[in-house]
Amino acid sequence: MRRQRLASIQWQYVRYGLLLAVGAVTASFVSCYLLYVLVARNPAVTSWLSAYLDIDVPAFLEWKTLIPFLLLSILTAGLFGLIAGYVFGNLMKKRLHVLWEAAMNLGRGILSSRVPELGVDEIGELGWQLNRLAAQWEEQVASLQRLSNHNAALAEQLQHTAVTEERQRLARELHDAVSQQLFAIAMTTAAMKRLVEKNPQRAAQQIELVEEMAAAAQAEMRALLLHLRPATLQNKALKDAIEDLLDELTRKNSMEITWEIEDTSNLPSGIEDHLFRILQESLSNTLRHARANQIAVKLFTLKGQVRLRIVDDGVGFDPEGEKFTSYGLRSMRERVAELGGSFDIYSAIGKGTQIEVRIPIMLQTEREEGERT
Repeated sequence: MRRQRLASIQWQYVRYGLLLAVGAVTASFVSCYLLYVLVARNPAVTSWLSAYLDIDVPAFLEWKTLIPFLLLSILTAGLFGLIAGYVFGNLMKKRLHVLWEAAMNLGRGILSSRVPELGVDEIGELGWQLNRLAAQWEEQVASLQRLSNHNAALAEQLQHTAVTEERQRLARELHDAVSQQLFAIAMTTAAMKRLVEKNPQRAAQQIELVEEMAAAAQAEMRALLLHLRPATLQNKALKDAIEDLLDELTRKNSMEITWEIEDTSNLPSGIEDHLFRILQESLSNTLRHARANQIAVKLFTLKGQVRLRIVDDGVGFDPEGEKFTSYGLRSMRERVAELGGSFDIYSAIGKGTQIEVRIPIMLQTEREEGERT
C-alpha cells in the first residue's frame, strides 16, 4: 500500500497566516510609497494634509521616518499572522483528527465508533455522513453474521445425514481396499507355511510381498483416519476445542506451542466455527511451510471485537509474493470477510509470521436470535 508523509495542517495554517500578513504589509508599503509620490509632486495636497493633520507631512513621509514604521508594521502583522494561523490551524487539526480516528476505527472493524457533533460546516457534514456509513456497515455486518448463524444451524440439521453417508462410504472403502488387502495377506501367509521348508527362496519373496501389502493397508488406514478428524467444534466450546487441538499438536510435534485462550462462550456459533477453521488452516500452513520452532496462539476480546492471533518464528515469506494468494490464505480471508471482520498478515523473509484476525461482536444479532427463539 502506498504511503505518504503528511504535512501538518496546523503548520500550513501558520504558513498561510504569515504569508497573508507579509502580503498585507507589502500592500501597505506600496500604498505608502504611492502616497509619498503623490504628496511630493502636489504642493497643494501637501499643504492641505499638513494643515488638516497638524504635522509636517513631507518630513513625516521621509524614508528615515517610514522605515521604522514599516518594520514595526511587518513585525506586528507577522506576529498576528503566526498567532492567528496557529490558533485556527489547531482548531482545524483537532476536528480533522476526530474524523481520522473514526475512519481508523472503522478500518479496524470497530463499527460502534461514532463521530461527535463537529458543527454545521462541511466538516460537520462529513462527520454526519461518516456516522451514517458506519451505521449502514454495522447493519450489513449484523446481516452477515445472522446468515452465518443460519448456515451453522442448517449444517447441524444436516449433520446426521452426513454422518450416515460418511459411515457408508468408509464401510465401502474398508471393504474394497483394507479388507481385501488383509485377506490377501492371510492367503499369502498360509501359502508361506508350505513354502518355508520346500522353497525358502520363494518363501522369502512371499514375506517381502506381505510386508508391501501390510504397508499399503497401513497407509490406507491412515488416509481413512484423516477423514475422521473433526472439522467442527462438535458441541464443544471454542476454548475447549482449541485447547484440545493444541494439546494434540503438542504431543505429536517437537515444536514448542504456547497459547492464551479466553473464554468466549457468548459468541454466536457461526463465528466460533469460522474461528476454529481459520486456526486449523493457519496451523496447517505453519506445519507445512514455516519450519518453525515455536508457535504462539492467543484468543481474546477487546473493544467489541474477538481477536485471534497466531505467531510463529519460522522462515516467513514476502506478503507481496505468490504465497500471499495461496489457497489456504484465500480461504481464511473469505471466512473473515463472511463475518465482516479484518484479516492482516505481518511477515518477512526470515522474520516469522503473524496472523491477526478481528471479528466485530454484534450484540444486536444475539438479541434478535434470542427473540426469535
